[in-house]
Amino acid sequence: MNSSKLRTILAIVIAGLIGYFIGVTKIKVDTRNFAPHVEISSQEPPPSVTHADFTQFWTVLSKIESTYYNKKAIDQQKILDGAIAGMVDSLDDPYTLYLPPTKNTDFKQGLAGQFEGIGAELGLKNKQIIVVSPLDGSPAQKAGIKPGDAIVKVDDQVAFGWTLNQAVDKIRGPKGTSVKLTVVKKQGEAPVDVKLTRDTITVKSLTSYTKSAKEIESIKKTAEKSPIADDKIIYIRLSQFGDSTNNEWLKLSNDAATQLKTKKDIKGIVFDLRNNPGGYLNDAVYIISEFVKDGNAVLQEDKNGDKTSFPVSGKGLLYEVPLVVLINKGSASASEIVAGALQDHKRAMLVGESSFGKGIIQEAEDLGGGAGLHVTIAKWLTPNGNWVGNGKNGIGLKPDVEVKLDEKDPTRDTQLEKAIEVLGKNTQ
Repeated sequence: MNSSKLRTILAIVIAGLIGYFIGVTKIKVDTRNFAPHVEISSQEPPPSVTHADFTQFWTVLSKIESTYYNKKAIDQQKILDGAIAGMVDSLDDPYTLYLPPTKNTDFKQGLAGQFEGIGAELGLKNKQIIVVSPLDGSPAQKAGIKPGDAIVKVDDQVAFGWTLNQAVDKIRGPKGTSVKLTVVKKQGEAPVDVKLTRDTITVKSLTSYTKSAKEIESIKKTAEKSPIADDKIIYIRLSQFGDSTNNEWLKLSNDAATQLKTKKDIKGIVFDLRNNPGGYLNDAVYIISEFVKDGNAVLQEDKNGDKTSFPVSGKGLLYEVPLVVLINKGSASASEIVAGALQDHKRAMLVGESSFGKGIIQEAEDLGGGAGLHVTIAKWLTPNGNWVGNGKNGIGLKPDVEVKLDEKDPTRDTQLEKAIEVLGKNTQ
């Protein structure tokens, strides 16, 4: 397929990367990778359509135009967009989407940098709107919204059975306006109402620091009395695969490599992929190539079962450094590809909770007239051939060391604590 027309993307089970953003940018779309606009007024059906009878469609359209009481409400283009969306929805795949011009524009603007909303990526499980992850510093995070929370109502409207499109339409809005979400934190618990004020969200892809355990705010209370208290680590958090991620990573990896050569008291790297909803496939391969010298980063399996290998580039700076990766149920898509490759190559141990389980790939195409289409084209597999998707409700990656956060003390990061402990043991 012509790469100048289509770009392979990993939809991350979220509104953000499949064309609908809830107050967050994930990746800037390079419009050169999309097909040019082509205006087509009519076209012959594809060869596979041999027995389709469109009589009912024209009958219904004619009936609406001749009898519907509110003539001003009849918009033929809107009717056509609805029909196309219905065709795509019949696939029962929340990540294959038709985007009419307005929504396609929203998609591109969201990818371009900033967006107004609550700052939470959404997914679908069992027809329920699920929070994949809130963004750092977002209204959603500040209000206590967490990965796995189920949104059962939006402004008192029942959300069960909604598409992601519908959820985003209801939750998005201008900065300064408010929205009420009714959220179920855990199965069996009573729903709670959360009122959020929308804001402009700007997300930085990478953050990093070099500290000893006792210097890290979220773990220093317990670290002071622990064998890991003086273990110094390089902590890297990748919160998204954005348009600037690779450039940011290049600077960061050079700095990390320099530190590792000049400072002998650094145990290694803790790579935090928690609540990272994903991004482009090529970006995931780029990050994997920093740590893995040879072999495959990921496999792609198409509709015929044929597999395509994506090898690492062999240009990394961090092949030898001890490494532990943090994941949780907000880690999805491209972040799962990175974690899965590092686990399969025995390059890193995974610590935390099972990941989301997003194992399919989408392509995005401009259709002309401003509309766009995202189509699920393949599965992705870890280098060992494992699929984390397992249908709609993905099984995710299983961590080597499973650790839950301390619900009684939200200021304590027990997962990071364990990651540093594992890193210390592996470098003794």
